[in-house]
Amino acid sequence: MRTIKAEPLTYEAFAPYGTFYSMTEPEGYSLNGELHCFFPDRMTESYVSRAAFSPILVKKPEIMKITQAEYHTTTPEMILALNDDMIIHVAPASGAVPVPELTRAFIVPKGTLVKINTAVWHLAPLPVHESQLQAMIILPECTYANDCTVVDYPEEDQFVIEL
Repeated sequence: MRTIKAEPLTYEAFAPYGTFYSMTEPEGYSLNGELHCFFPDRMTESYVSRAAFSPILVKKPEIMKITQAEYHTTTPEMILALNDDMIIHVAPASGAVPVPELTRAFIVPKGTLVKINTAVWHLAPLPVHESQLQAMIILPECTYANDCTVVDYPEEDQFVIEL
């Protein structure tokens, strides 16, 4: 079975799939008060409907075998790693025909908000250290019901992610 090595998240490597920003180690211009530093508008997204914030809990598998992927045709997906670093796997947007052979996996530091571009193939994040990842998924409400195409990979296209 094919294996993919999870790589560190960098702006250059992740640019074809989206963007990210550390919410726990912010950088750049801030509005400073006596007891706070406020870093405004570091990540924005205009959704047609209301944004929904959905917690996701993902158990750490013994083997990170990827057997399926999903995409959204009308919206990017944001994921915030809360309690652990997480691994996300992404493949270029390709319409209804997946391209698992082009998949890359990234290690996303805890506290980092990732925005996955519209139509990019992906699936749930995976924990790096903890037995269960706690993360926040941000999408327009009901995206999972009206704009989520999930494809099962045939056995020959499945792969394993390694650290």
